[in-house]
Amino acid sequence: MALLEIRNLTVSFETAAGRFHAVKGLDISVDAGEVLAIVGESGSGKSVAMLAVMGLLPPTADVSADAMLFEGRDILKLSPAERRRLSGRDMAMIFQEPIASLNPCFTVGFQIMETLARHTPLDAAARKRRAIELLDAVGIPDPEARLSSFPHQMSGGQCQRVMIAIATACNPCLLIADEPTTALDVTIQKQILDLLLRLQIENGMALVLITHDMGVVAETADRVVVQYRGSKMEDADVLSLFENPQNPYTRALLAALPENAGDGRLPTVAATASWETPA
Repeated sequence: MALLEIRNLTVSFETAAGRFHAVKGLDISVDAGEVLAIVGESGSGKSVAMLAVMGLLPPTADVSADAMLFEGRDILKLSPAERRRLSGRDMAMIFQEPIASLNPCFTVGFQIMETLARHTPLDAAARKRRAIELLDAVGIPDPEARLSSFPHQMSGGQCQRVMIAIATACNPCLLIADEPTTALDVTIQKQILDLLLRLQIENGMALVLITHDMGVVAETADRVVVQYRGSKMEDADVLSLFENPQNPYTRALLAALPENAGDGRLPTVAATASWETPA
């Protein structure tokens, strides 16, 4: 049985121009311990689909699915209180912009310990020890002193590490990382990806990596889901996807990689209209 199984997920928003369908009939499964990459251009519905799983979309979102099963339970049928207990403890998410996601009014130590206070029986002293352990685990120097730092006193890479510490505080079964290396320089990107993969292996958790970077996919993923305009175009293991992509949109993504450019120009790809139907 899959750890997470989504059947026919649809997410739409009512706008002044009419109803906008951000996700259209999406089917996704994630096995325990698997690294699944979800790729596609901006606006393809990658983040919206996973925010729907986490229950973090605004009230204006209309979310429906035949089933959204996590460890066999349909999370769409859980009460709000049960959903809140699940999110942050059994499944957690790292957001795109760590500076924007961390509360500027509270220290990073407080924000880590807040998660522990909500989801674990640890007392105040144990929560502080655990917070120090987490900062140390994600590579923050002098972790005890850093507990009293505010987000604006840390670099972008350090804030991303703090977000990872918060997300992994309760050893979730499923970790969703939404563009975790956005706005970071190449050296820090490599460190963050290595950190996520190390924690994934050490904790035995499933990792869903949302990205548009096919190089990252090649280095990290076991399996890849390709999305376009809210629909799933292709679902394959990483080797098959790179060696023999089945959908024209997948081939277009791979053709757009710099290493596939010839004579300084990108190869010609199939017409957009042919991408509408999944392989």
